[in-house]
Amino acid sequence: MNTFIDFGSKRIHYTLQYSERKSLGITVTPEMEVLVKAPISATLTQVNEKVRKRAPWILKQQSFFLSYHPKTPPKKFVSGESHLYLGRHYRLRVLTGVNGVKLAGGFMEVTCKNKADAKKVLKAWYLKQAKIKFEALAQKWVLRFSKYHKQPESLVLREMPTRWGSCTPKNKIILNPELIKASTGCIEYVIVHELSHLVHRNHTARFMELQDKEFPGWRKWKEKLERVLA
Repeated sequence: MNTFIDFGSKRIHYTLQYSERKSLGITVTPEMEVLVKAPISATLTQVNEKVRKRAPWILKQQSFFLSYHPKTPPKKFVSGESHLYLGRHYRLRVLTGVNGVKLAGGFMEVTCKNKADAKKVLKAWYLKQAKIKFEALAQKWVLRFSKYHKQPESLVLREMPTRWGSCTPKNKIILNPELIKASTGCIEYVIVHELSHLVHRNHTARFMELQDKEFPGWRKWKEKLERVLA
């Protein structure tokens, strides 16, 4: 069972396994995955409380292992770089001219009056595409979830450092525009995840069952999202 807790501004995802044991154990792997083994009698609330208490240690362990992971150099937004759009890698080509972005074959052509503005022009294009794509995908899933008599009050885009999506207590669904770089299946997974929160607020067994029912392949897309846009 995959779930998470929020600790300050950090979100700690962990895999929960129940077994015949007397105490709860927490392990952080070199891949920075958090594994929690709990007694069969433990409730999810009790497990979350334990994980939250150990959160400082978990984050410290993840930071330790992260120091050994290869660092991805920051993008310079110059010709020749590889940039993602809907799960596909494009070779960046920066040109001089009227601001705009065009996909041509395997290239992402960013045209701007000053090449130093390539980052700003590309970011604005990503945001525009995210609004179009997310709204189209969400429309289909919102209609599907209407059978549960639940509907989001609004769908907004907002940059979030530690989340791909969020569902507020007032039923507003927030999506991270960075998702536009991921495959359509990854985007749909996040949309379905947040719509499922309209029906079940917490990551209970019933929440997981709902995701399984409406989007059976969600685990595959979740893993792909975490791998591609980690």
